[in-house]
Amino acid sequence: MPTPPHNALRLNPAKLLHSKWTALTPVNREKHFIVTALITPPYPDAAIDLITLEAVLTRRSFNLHWRELNDEDVWQQGWR
Repeated sequence: MPTPPHNALRLNPAKLLHSKWTALTPVNREKHFIVTALITPPYPDAAIDLITLEAVLTRRSFNLHWRELNDEDVWQQGWR
């Protein structure tokens, strides 16, 4: 498994539920998001694969691979 870049966040997927995120390039005024669900594959003892992010302003939600939150050019942890 490749090592993350030095400045990458060390996210624990089990602790992502209800975490807050800021999109650095807002689309449709959607800037602040909250993780509303953790999605695992349908087989036993599966690790978290996807998360559901919900925009605070519009309540629009979408699924995203949880590791994409490590991209500091797109996401920032917390609401800023």
